[in-house]
Amino acid sequence: MTSAILITFCCLFLLAYIFDLTAGRSRIPSVILLLLTGWLVRHLVSWLHIQLPELSPLLPVIGTIGLIMIVLEGSLELELNHQKRSLIMRSFLVALIPMMLMAGVLTWWFQYQEGGSLRNHLLNVLPLCVISSAVAIPSVRLFSKTEREFVTYESSFSDILGVTFFNFISINQELTFGAFGYFALDLVFIIAISVVATLLLSILLSRIGHHVKFVPIMLMVLLIYGITKSLHLPGLIFVMIFGLFVGNFNKLTRYSWAEYFRPQSLLSEAHRFREITGEGAFLIRASFFILFGFLIDDKGLLNVDTLLQSGIVVGVIFSIRAVLLLLTGLSLRPLLFIAPRGLITILLFLSILPDEKTGSISQSLLLQVILLSALIMTLGTLLGSRKHRRTSSIPEPDENKSILNP
Repeated sequence: MTSAILITFCCLFLLAYIFDLTAGRSRIPSVILLLLTGWLVRHLVSWLHIQLPELSPLLPVIGTIGLIMIVLEGSLELELNHQKRSLIMRSFLVALIPMMLMAGVLTWWFQYQEGGSLRNHLLNVLPLCVISSAVAIPSVRLFSKTEREFVTYESSFSDILGVTFFNFISINQELTFGAFGYFALDLVFIIAISVVATLLLSILLSRIGHHVKFVPIMLMVLLIYGITKSLHLPGLIFVMIFGLFVGNFNKLTRYSWAEYFRPQSLLSEAHRFREITGEGAFLIRASFFILFGFLIDDKGLLNVDTLLQSGIVVGVIFSIRAVLLLLTGLSLRPLLFIAPRGLITILLFLSILPDEKTGSISQSLLLQVILLSALIMTLGTLLGSRKHRRTSSIPEPDENKSILNP
């Protein structure tokens, strides 16, 4: 039995690696193939009459770790340049405004159909309004550098904003001025925690002399996120700040206080930390989507009753996105198509209490929206990979200037 488990895991991860390697030629995002692999494994297990324990409780745990790793990986690779302020601002607006508009439109629509609590409907539709960085970031490797950065910023902002708003709605039964006041204090608190924790972890990263140093750093990142989450704080803000600081420390070395971090050591370790984080994110991401594919319910996937609603939800998502991209001066191709729902959608939906769930947002609808948005994204990657050979939909900025070092 042990040998069979070992062989199965190795084969699945090697297959995931092959999907990652061949994504450039096949133009099919590896996420689609991972979901299909998990689905096929489930049917193979059923056909062979193999008894497995209940695996669904593992999904939110693996998903949370994967979300942290992917946001960290993306922020470590981002460069903060002076000319990219416009790109960052536009990506923030394209993440925020469509999320708010979609939440408003879908909440009104579902409440009009079903009635009930406005708050509960808003809580249930928010997971559908968040772009999944776990799906979007790995799927745009063939895009131009600026388009990749836009998608990384936008999807990371979307994750952070979505989790923040979801936590705010979930812990407040009534949306009063006092609730918004506490919300503002929470944001100030998490930013302060993030700055302090980032500085301490960066010092440790540059000064730990033991041959095992990246595992404790990663465990502390997970620990800090877990503590902030238990306090209903948006811990992804800390993850992104830490990644941006470490990834852009080379732009801070001209300041005298940077010497305290041992710049040469930190820059060297940051490079290695980025590589290890990327490989860890690959393993966790592959595990999550194979497991999610394994847990897909065929009846839910083929539920005709929710298919029309799923199509309407997806239509709203991409209609609002198209308008915002045009208003912010961005080309529709290929960015319009890169709005997948996935890991973060599942995590938020699973965290809704049973008595707060509404009948309008079911697992079938959630699954269909995730798969439809993934298929549309596949079309976008095909268009993006072709367009990348000619030009980018976003002008390349001058990278000689830096936000941190103007």
